[in-house]
Amino acid sequence: MAYAIIKTGGRQFRIAEGDTIDVDLLDVDPGKTATFSEVLMFADGKDVTHGSPLISGAKVTAEVLEQRKDKKVIAFKYRRRKGYHRTVGHRRKLTRVKIKSISVGAKKAAAKKTEE
Repeated sequence: MAYAIIKTGGRQFRIAEGDTIDVDLLDVDPGKTATFSEVLMFADGKDVTHGSPLISGAKVTAEVLEQRKDKKVIAFKYRRRKGYHRTVGHRRKLTRVKIKSISVGAKKAAAKKTEE
């Protein structure tokens, strides 16, 4: 099964075609297509292609399903016997995407095979 590792929003995700993942907020409307060009690694069975740091010409296309918010995260600070307590909370804004296709630059992948 083919999979790739992409980088978006400061995080790395292992994805395959058909996966649904939540990434940091993207400025794309639901129903439209988002493209991720920062592909770090691509594996297809025995063949593994990795970039240094990125694979040139590789891209992942995904359909934006919805814009949503994550669960609330509460940060509670407390000092005993001092009468000090602070509560701060936040909800991350996320974009839910479904991976449609993973394409690797065919010229680069073929060139690496012939060198080995």
